[in-house]
Amino acid sequence: MTRIPEGDRNMIEKAIYLPMVISVLNRDLKVIEISPFKLKRPYSELVEHILKVVQDELAEVRRYLRKENIKVSEIKRDESFTMYCFLYKGYEEHHNYFNPRLRNKTEDLLCYYFFEKNPQGIKGLKGSLPEGYKFPWM
Repeated sequence: MTRIPEGDRNMIEKAIYLPMVISVLNRDLKVIEISPFKLKRPYSELVEHILKVVQDELAEVRRYLRKENIKVSEIKRDESFTMYCFLYKGYEEHHNYFNPRLRNKTEDLLCYYFFEKNPQGIKGLKGSLPEGYKFPWM
């Protein structure tokens, strides 16, 4: 049983998952750069935009955890599980996370940041179309 309230637990889990999302996005940027795409810029700008959003959110999470004196650290990892230690207001808790669950949740978060957190698509990106621009065939 955990002594950590749900709101703080959500912030702790963000502190676990958001660095994984950042790691995947950074790896994807490298793949895009060496890929045979003829036009790489739209892909790389989209990934960079999402990366910036996730980094900003992780910074907020870290500020919150620091303010509330909550610490999260990975203790050990094996082929099936990763164990984390949560230091929460004087209490220490150890939690095991199933590695496929970590991967699946990271994938869900990537989908969230690409499709739900960014519902207007490319609006606001460096190379986006001017306001009111219509394609010739529209």
